Amino acid sequence: MTGPTGLVVLTDRRAVRRPLVEVVADAVAGGARWVVLREKDLPRAERAALACDLRAVLEPVGGTLVVAGPDPLGGSAVHLPAAGPYPPPRRGLVGRSCHDEAELGRLTVEDYAVLSPVYPTSTKPGYGPPLRPARLAALIRISPVPVLALGGIETAEQVRECVTAGAAGVVVLGAIMRAESPRAAAAALQGAFDRAAVGLASDEPAPTVGSPDLGPDACTRADPIALSGGRT
Repeated sequence: MTGPTGLVVLTDRRAVRRPLVEVVADAVAGGARWVVLREKDLPRAERAALACDLRAVLEPVGGTLVVAGPDPLGGSAVHLPAAGPYPPPRRGLVGRSCHDEAELGRLTVEDYAVLSPVYPTSTKPGYGPPLRPARLAALIRISPVPVLALGGIETAEQVRECVTAGAAGVVVLGAIMRAESPRAAAAALQGAFDRAAVGLASDEPAPTVGSPDLGPDACTRADPIALSGGRT
């Protein structure tokens, strides 16, 4: 299973203006295709029912629900905290939250990592000062897996900075959960990601004819930009 890219929506039922499933459905209508279900305080039965409802929203558009914690709640994608478990359980897709070099260095068979907090945010207290784009880029360069950026991402400019730093995607909570129109917010952020990715690809130097590292059809085939940057 390919890891998350583009806009990734992180749930928080306490922040929404309407029922959580409705808000997520609105974000999906705006272009979101990845959702991470938190709500860890819910009893398992309630959380499993919520996961089922969210998958029903995502599956018709080819989207994926990732469940925070080692229990996939009937699915095959999980996102684990930096604290463990190590090694991660064998699933179809496994992500991990990371905040520094040491945590990136513990990664083994995870498929992606989420680095945070990139910008100041009240939802990620206790993890030190924000990374900012320069530090994010430095950590992405040493990450063994693609990286998603998380923390305080609310604007198109912030999305562009994360993509330029090498992030494969941006994880967003408040800008979607608290939005008056989650659909419009998701469309704006996903659109910003797409434009930044295209712009980054257009900045790639064109291959020169006759280079010994290029195949025979290199002059007629463009190299796609690798947007699967790092870990979380």
